[in-house]
Amino acid sequence: MARTRTIDSVFTAFREGKSAAAGRLLSIIEDGGKEAEKVVEYIFPAIRGVCRVGFTGPPGAGKSTIVSRLTSYFREDNKSVGIILVDPTSPFSGGALLGDRIRMQEFSNDPGVFVRSLASRGSLGGISNCTDEAVDILDAYGKDIVFIETVGVGQSELEIAEKTHTVVVILVPESGDAIQAMKAGLMEIGDIFVMNKSDHQDAEMAAREIQSALRLKESSGNEWSPRVILTCGLKNEGVDELKKAIDEHRDFLTVNNLMENKNRQILFSRVRNALLDRLEGKIRKSPRVRELMDEKMKEVYAGHISPYSVVYELEKMINIE
Repeated sequence: MARTRTIDSVFTAFREGKSAAAGRLLSIIEDGGKEAEKVVEYIFPAIRGVCRVGFTGPPGAGKSTIVSRLTSYFREDNKSVGIILVDPTSPFSGGALLGDRIRMQEFSNDPGVFVRSLASRGSLGGISNCTDEAVDILDAYGKDIVFIETVGVGQSELEIAEKTHTVVVILVPESGDAIQAMKAGLMEIGDIFVMNKSDHQDAEMAAREIQSALRLKESSGNEWSPRVILTCGLKNEGVDELKKAIDEHRDFLTVNNLMENKNRQILFSRVRNALLDRLEGKIRKSPRVRELMDEKMKEVYAGHISPYSVVYELEKMINIE
């Protein structure tokens, strides 16, 4: 009962706009469990469909610098900004490494900016399993736009497209990032491509490679034409053009009545992923499943049956058509 009263007091403080309460709710959803579900149930009616912008790309491409520069531009427009930084999970503490304490210190005294690090905790999609819930909290907290920066792990970054309205792919000229982007499927999810470190001698050529690859994609005529922008985050060059492109993409979705479809896709992926996580958890904990696995895997090890035979037996046990 005391625990319930404590959470209720956090909700009260959250309604009053206290940042500490928002931080506490974020901690609860990171911990998971029944309390996290209660937070989502409380927050969900208050969400407004805040603009979500995802930033992905390889490590070292300058994602954090670009996000920081962009935040300053949006603050100049008097827009409040939420920033979610997904960090690799520490193998010792299970928490995010460094995160906002290092990368976004310049906004520590700005009440219009709320920065939070989330641990990836082994998620292969470059984001945290509680990213959606974290955005809900920042949405209900009144933020005008939320930036989500992924871990930056390359080919497994595609999940960010299911979480956001706009995907910004940040690349750098060195190491053949342009070619790697084509291989990794980032060409399919990117709405805006940023070739950062534009002072590099190969930057313009790499940007042209991306532009050429984009021209090869089929278009129905009513689709957004992805932008390719040269920036130098450290010198704050080209970031204003990137902000303009983000605003243009938001306007494009709105004018063409595509925003509702985007929001439905985001919600559908949430339900699907939550269901799969819940089912996986139940399957892993089931004594019957463990017993069948132990029994059948002996036959697999001996070469008497194939792995798919075990899967078939498990499907029959679970009985989901």
